[in-house]
Amino acid sequence: MEAKVIFADEKLKEVFDLLRESDNELYKKISKALAHIKNNIWAGRQVKKKLIPKFLVDKYKIANLWIFNLGKDWRLLYSLGKDEIEILAIVLDWMDHKDYERLFNF
Repeated sequence: MEAKVIFADEKLKEVFDLLRESDNELYKKISKALAHIKNNIWAGRQVKKKLIPKFLVDKYKIANLWIFNLGKDWRLLYSLGKDEIEILAIVLDWMDHKDYERLFNF
């Protein structure tokens, strides 16, 4: 199922654009992941509802969370939603593995 990919907030989009300007390897990984997610909303792995960090639920008012691996060192977090006519894949954040482990208390 195809989706429209959007960013959760403008600041995150600005950071993504800065990565593009610097021709950063992370930008390439994120871009590739977004293309996969756009074409298949289930490209990542779903986090069980009880394991979604409260911080993310409170900040973004999400009911689901998906994780897409950006290689061995980075993770992209996204949530699925919908407006009246299309499914949205909402990019919440990306983080290195250390921050990812900290967020999920591993």
